[in-house]
This record gives sequence, structure tokens and C-alpha cells, in this order.
Amino acid sequence: MRVAAVDCGTNSVRLLVRDLPGAELHREMRIVRLGEGVDRTGSLAPQAIERTREALASYRETCDRLGVERTRMVATSATRDADNRADFVAMVQGALGVDPEVITGDEEAALSFRGATVGLDPADGPFLVMDIGGGSTELVLGTTTVEAARSVDVGCVRLTERHLTADPPTPAQVEAATADVDAAIFSALEVVPAERARTAVGLAGSVTTVAALALGLERYEPDRIHLSRISRDRVHEIATDLLSMTRENRSRLPVMHPGRVDVIGGGALVLDRAMALLSLDEIVVSESDILDGIAMSLGDQ
Repeated sequence: MRVAAVDCGTNSVRLLVRDLPGAELHREMRIVRLGEGVDRTGSLAPQAIERTREALASYRETCDRLGVERTRMVATSATRDADNRADFVAMVQGALGVDPEVITGDEEAALSFRGATVGLDPADGPFLVMDIGGGSTELVLGTTTVEAARSVDVGCVRLTERHLTADPPTPAQVEAATADVDAAIFSALEVVPAERARTAVGLAGSVTTVAALALGLERYEPDRIHLSRISRDRVHEIATDLLSMTRENRSRLPVMHPGRVDVIGGGALVLDRAMALLSLDEIVVSESDILDGIAMSLGDQ
């Protein structure tokens, strides 16, 4: 069966087409910043909905060309929080031809865990999966299934809009953002016994971009990033550097996607503080994530 998975987050919308069972055929990402301003206004901005519509219309053409039989689209943090999500649902139905599933934080965590751990050896578990998105971060513990999970409202877009507004961010702004992240991580630890994990796994664009910088890549290379191991000290160094740079300097980094230039400091800060508070010496970086989990779920139905 040929399936398509669409992950619509706060910052990006992504498409994966693959055969079940079988090979991956197509993977694509577009930065649409659907969550632009939603933390402040509670609504999805019309221009953000339009950017997302354009991406989804293109994805539908790709799915039709590749002969996709089943499509599942999942929408996460920004859409959960929006008071006009009915407008978003109607847009998706018209552009993509399917109903979007606005999932809970727990459902998001389970799909992320499934995608992130599919290629890992259970002997290395329990795994602590950290999915750092645009609007939220999920912490998930488990080996072959989820044992505990918590989604918290800190992500690269949300932190940037709340706190990191100067160019570069001021020390006071970084301090406020750090306090926000720390409070969120501590709340997650009330539910997730992270100390039980043998292996920590980080995923999503903020984490993979930090990994690319840590590896000193001259261009973004997913095969080299996937399953790389990055130390806590190196993550702290990179996060500190990113938060001290101007937007222009961040844009010159060779691995930096243009759509992440504004928000990478916030995402790196979440990773840095999580590793510090959880006393993680290193993190395994995964290019396999919620998108892969969505695709795999279509084989269950």
C-alpha cells in the first residue's frame, strides 16, 4: 500500500510518501510558520493559513502523481491552541482532500516515539525521546511502547515570540526564556521518570540543525546527522553561540534552513536546558520522527 503522511506543526509542514511495506519514495519540508502569533492572539493568522494552503496543494499534486492510496494528516501544537481551527480544517479539506486530525499532546508524543525508535535496538532502552517542535516539546519514555509522556508548551517559535525578540536577544530575554523552559521541563518530570532512560534521543529540526553545526558540516546531510551523538557541552556551546548571533550571522551558517534562522536560538535553548536539567551526557540525534510514525500508523488500519 502506498501511503502519504503529512505533519503540520507550528513552524513547518512536511510530507512523506512511502510504500508499506517497502521503500521511502519522497520526503519534503516547507516552512510555513502556521503558528505565527498564535501564542499572543489565540488565532491562526490568515497569511499563515494561506502559506499552509499553498504547501498542501502542492503536496496533493505530488501524492496524485505518485499514486498514493491513503493519506493521513496530523496537526499539532499551533492548531490545538487556535480558536479558529474550524477555518483551518476547511482549508485542509479543500487543499489536500482529507480531514486533518488535530491530535492531543499525548497522541503527538506516541507518534513521535514510534517514529524515533523504529530503527533502534530495544536493548539500548528505555529511551527518552525529546521532540522539540515549534510550539511544544514532548518528553516520552519507553522501550517498545510508551510508558510515560508529557507535552509542554515550549518550542522554538513560541519561545522566540514570547521572549527572544531583539537581534540578538538581550541577556534579560535569554534569562526569561530559560526560566520558561526550566519550568516546563520540571513539570514534564512530574510525569516522566527520565532518570530511568538508558538512551536519550532528540528529534525535529532544531535538534538536527544543532547536530549539523556540532558535526561541522558544510551542508545539511541527513545521513551523517542520523544517529550521531552530540555531547551536552557541545550543545551548550552551540546554543550560547546562536543566542549571541545576529539574524544575519545565523543566516550565513551553511547548514541553516532559511525558515529556521529566526527561531533556531529558541530551539537550541530548549535542547540545552533539557540536557542540563536531565543530566544527560549526550544525545542520539534522529532524522526519523513523528512523520515516520504517522506513515507507520497507516499500516495498522
